[in-house]
Amino acid sequence: MKPETWAIVGGRPSDPGSPLNVPIYPSSNFLMGGERMYSREEATLGWEAFEQVIGGLEGGQAVAFASGMGACAAVLGDLPDAGHLVLGDDCYQGVAGLAAGGVRDHGWNLERLNASDGQWVERAGVADMLWLESPSNPMLDVADLPAICGAPRGERTKVVVDNTFATPLVQRPLELGADVVVHSATKFIGGHGDLLLGVAVTRDEELLERLRTARGLAGATPGALECFLGLRGLRTLPLRLRQASASAAELARRLEPLAAVERVRYPGTGAIVSFEVTDSDTADAARASTRIIRHATSLGGVETTMERRSASPGQEHLPPGFVRISVGCEDVEDLWEDLSAALSSARS
Repeated sequence: MKPETWAIVGGRPSDPGSPLNVPIYPSSNFLMGGERMYSREEATLGWEAFEQVIGGLEGGQAVAFASGMGACAAVLGDLPDAGHLVLGDDCYQGVAGLAAGGVRDHGWNLERLNASDGQWVERAGVADMLWLESPSNPMLDVADLPAICGAPRGERTKVVVDNTFATPLVQRPLELGADVVVHSATKFIGGHGDLLLGVAVTRDEELLERLRTARGLAGATPGALECFLGLRGLRTLPLRLRQASASAAELARRLEPLAAVERVRYPGTGAIVSFEVTDSDTADAARASTRIIRHATSLGGVETTMERRSASPGQEHLPPGFVRISVGCEDVEDLWEDLSAALSSARS
């Protein structure tokens, strides 16, 4: 079954007379004597449907969390004390914060590498965990995932890939040899900017149970409404991503020759485009001049958003005129008219 089909048909009730869509199950506890007792520890039917669909898309078994950070914290929590963690030098700041806490509290040996650095393959043989983003956030650096995930590795080495930007419709890291895939399902999977949700997917049965245990002990369980919305978002992910990616590629192509733009970053696929202008004032002026494109953080929604990333805490190292755009599903000509007019106004 093609992923575009599974996203729509997976996880649905099949008994005659059942609802077509999995209902919301807002219950924290269950009558004794069955397989469920308390929903912090046993998944509700809503969780299971969401996990079934995203797990099938990634080619593994999924564990849903209350947020992407909940999923990342549980996976990083599998690192031993004094463990060797290799992390991208350009990565989500929340993960960088978790890594810094691990260095402080657990003596982790933290090493940072650029996504394109050839040393990733070498580190697979010695590190306890490789944590990759490809494309990276927000610089859109691309790693050689087939080489890294397929490299000979140490007995305890785990390769983790944050697949939030690409989604399983673009790449499936588990099939390349990764051990875990994580998502902020808040982004493209949810797709409407109305929920917080995370997920980790693996084929390792022992790791799967450890992640479920970590979720329950930390109370990082997803809400019933969030799982319902996440599943609903998955149904339209193929359509949304197709539209947004086509528009992103077109915007990247048109931005390239503009005099106001010094550099365009686009990995060739996906719905995120980044570009650089001369300075922060120019970037802020462009951002303030748009009518359709909204000034907001986060990404992956049906609406197009943009922000100057160096204005965010922890991102001050980025070029001052660096702008990240999450392209949505609006008409591309309307988006271009809005963006080009804003850049022209900012430059003048």
